[in-house]
Parts: sequence; C-alpha cells; structure tokens
Amino acid sequence: MVRKTVQINPEERFARRPIVVEFGSIVSVAESASGIDERNQDSTMHSAVNCDREGSRSSYDRARFLLRFVEEKMFDLGRQLHIRQGKASIRRMLRFIPGVRKSAKAKGGWMPIPQGIPNCPPGLEYLTAIDQLLVHQKVELLEAFTGFETANKYTIKNTLGQKVYWAMEDTGCCNRMCCGAARAFDMKVLDTFQNEVLHFNRPLRCSSCWFPCCLQTMEVTAPPGNVIGYVEQDWSILTPQFSIKDQNGETVLKISGPFCTFSICGDVEFEVLSTNGTQVGKISKQWSGLGRELFTDADHFGINFPMDLDVRVKATLLGALFLIDYMFFEKSGNKEQDRPGMF
Repeated sequence: MVRKTVQINPEERFARRPIVVEFGSIVSVAESASGIDERNQDSTMHSAVNCDREGSRSSYDRARFLLRFVEEKMFDLGRQLHIRQGKASIRRMLRFIPGVRKSAKAKGGWMPIPQGIPNCPPGLEYLTAIDQLLVHQKVELLEAFTGFETANKYTIKNTLGQKVYWAMEDTGCCNRMCCGAARAFDMKVLDTFQNEVLHFNRPLRCSSCWFPCCLQTMEVTAPPGNVIGYVEQDWSILTPQFSIKDQNGETVLKISGPFCTFSICGDVEFEVLSTNGTQVGKISKQWSGLGRELFTDADHFGINFPMDLDVRVKATLLGALFLIDYMFFEKSGNKEQDRPGMF
C-alpha cells in the first residue's frame, strides 16, 4: 500500500480561511463589491499563486479592511436602531401608567417630590418647597355651550409650570343642578401617582350675611380621615372675612376680601393676614381673558404664603381658595352673579 503525501500551499491556506470563518453572510455584498466572493475564489487563488507575493498580500489586506469597515458600520446601525426602538417602547408604556402620562416632557411635567421631610403628612412634601401655587380650572365644553353644571376640575401648578396636584369635585348631578354654586361638595386632591393626599369637605350652608349662625365652613383632611385644619366664614356685611384654623380649632390666619368682587375689573385679591393683622400672603382671582370670563366659569387663581409656613396651614389655605371660588366666582348656568360686599 502506497501513501501519497499532499502538500498544501501556506498562502492558499491563509487566503481561504478568514473570509469564511470571520465574516460569514453579513458582508456578502462587500465581498461581491471587492471581487473576492466565493464564486471567484478558486480562480483568484490560482492567479494569486502566479503573481508576486507582495501584490497578493496587499490586495487581500485591502479587501479585509473593507469587510471589517462594513461590518462595524452595520453593527453600529443595528445598535442605534435597537436603542431608538427601546426608548419608543418605554414612552409608549409610560402613557398607560396613571399620573405619568406627560412626565417625560420637561415643560409642563410633574414636580419632583422632595425627600426626607420629617413630621409631614404623606403627599404634602411638595408644599415644603414652594411659596406660591397656581390653580387653573379646566374648561368644560358641555357646560359652556349648554349651561349644564358639571363637576369642576383643577390643575395645581408651581411657578415653573410643573404640576403639583390634580383636584376634582365629587358631587351628584342633582346637587349641582338644584343648589348651583351653593352646593355641598367633596374635593379630592391627587398627586402624580393618583393617590388622594388631600380632601376638602364643604357642607350645605348659607352664605348670606342675614344668617350669621349658618355661615360657610370647610374641613381639610390629609390623608383623608385625618383632620389638619378648618376654613370658617366670619360674619361680615361689607367685605368677605374668613378664619384659618388648625386641627384644634385655634385661629392661625385670617383672610380679608375686597368690597367689590367683580372679576371684570381685573384681578380680585383676598389678603392673608396673621392674627395681629400683618399681611403674609394673598389669594388672587386672576383675569383670564374676555372670552373665558364671559362664557365660562373656568377661572385662574394664585395663592402666596411664606415658605416656612406649616404645610398643614398651606393645605388649609388651598381649601380656602376653593371655597372662595364657589362663593364668589362660580356661575350658575354661565350667568354672572357677582355682588358688592356680602349682600
């Protein structure tokens, strides 16, 4: 038995292996463009044996560089597409999470919650870092065109335009239609996670100065069920007067309104006073435009208070703002009902 020894050219072994193993089908287009695809590999190798060694190595190095360049570009392109698709998928999923629908937007998003605030009711941490709130009532088209009274909804923002809370009235249809602006209501205040952090309760009372024993009042709880303050109307004939009380019923602040509450005259300001009569803040009903003022009762309000004021008192002042809105600026059937003093 005779054995034959077959010698393999080292250049041929070096030229064939990298193209098949390293690159595969990803760079088939580049192989065709460089003239070294598998259909022409045999003829290319036979001609390379007859050519000069330096010329063959130089041609192969150029093809190898081209293949690696194309492979890297395709890899980068695929990575960028995956990243963009991943971000888009995250944004789509966030839209279905309550309270996070618009949080991805830098402008008009939700205010970040302060951390590490001791002795603070849950959800009121936002109030520790602000000294002013803007309250915008949502325009209800059904109410504007038909006069049918709908439940009020409000967006509460800070001075940067970031949302702090979302407030919504909880009343029945018969209550709104029969009692109008004097109706009793429960107001729920929600945070960015749709948790109820504040609750305002207004019982059915009389707001006329002719009934001093049955004036307006509001109870403020945070969290719901835990009383943190009260808003009580004081008897007065010429100007609106209110008392802000703590959970023990002691007066901590006073509110004094103007004789004229006609919003057509511009901003209407209610002064927030300390117990000794010094002004420490204000609640203002802001002029929101002729069309909005004439045809809707969707008002804009602002409230100022000291930065270091107790968060419970700040929350009670916010409740006073809603009570003032219903008493003086809420329209029944989109009809203006402003009046001088408390008459």
